[in-house]
Amino acid sequence: MKTQSITRRKFLKTGATAATAIAATSPTALLAEGPYGGNRIPFAVQLYTVRKECAKDLPGTLAALAKMGYRGVEFAAYFGRDATSLRDLLDNVNLACVGSHIRPFDTLLGDNLSKTIEFNLALGNRTLIVPELPEKYTKTRQGWREAADVLSELAVELKPHGMQIGYHNESVEFKSLDGERPWNTLFSRAKKEVGIQLDVGNAAAGGADPVALLKKYPGRVMSLHAKAFSKAKPNALIGDDELPWQEIFHVCETSAGVKWYIIEYDSDLYPPLAAVEKSLQVMKRWGKC
Repeated sequence: MKTQSITRRKFLKTGATAATAIAATSPTALLAEGPYGGNRIPFAVQLYTVRKECAKDLPGTLAALAKMGYRGVEFAAYFGRDATSLRDLLDNVNLACVGSHIRPFDTLLGDNLSKTIEFNLALGNRTLIVPELPEKYTKTRQGWREAADVLSELAVELKPHGMQIGYHNESVEFKSLDGERPWNTLFSRAKKEVGIQLDVGNAAAGGADPVALLKKYPGRVMSLHAKAFSKAKPNALIGDDELPWQEIFHVCETSAGVKWYIIEYDSDLYPPLAAVEKSLQVMKRWGKC
């Protein structure tokens, strides 16, 4: 895809009339405006990025994220709180729970599953994400097939509760194993109800093409971890990295099925809250929110 450019002078000139233009623009047309598309898909934060801040002051951190303009959060830990109190904190600042990374894996298995379902329903979360698998599933191609079967069974069990299971990638999924990438082994075998949470930064670090991954399983990418990747600038924020964001957003908003963009920042160039605020500011400049 050919990348368009816009000068600062032109940006400032057109920005003055943006509010009026957007108000008169239909949602369909809005998606086509500007090089980075429109703002159909909302932004959330993976709370792992600001985990230290949450541990010290969860209510204050959530309030700060909401004030920045985020519309949701994804959990990776619960900071010693029960589901009801977490839900109340989110409701107080109008943040949605868009997902939760479930650890350890066995909390999804056997008698533990009902407790996990109960907790997440109370939290207001219907998207359960597997962020890692036990080693027995990841050592061989057959192991990844078995993982696909387990996830498929979980998808069936969760469906009556209006919940979905998904898998979040690191970089290992894109290193060939027994002649095939584990990513392909997993998702080619798993039922289509097993969703994909694509971390584009991790995928690029594993040598994969995020755009090609988004296109491979249309409609199955439930959410996108919007994480920068740069060989030249390992600590880069989105917009200062090497990923083709224009193309990534285009596929997300046309065929991939993405319902949430989730900002995550794993480096230490900026304090975590500053990093997620700067990331969202880039998205606002691009017209994404």
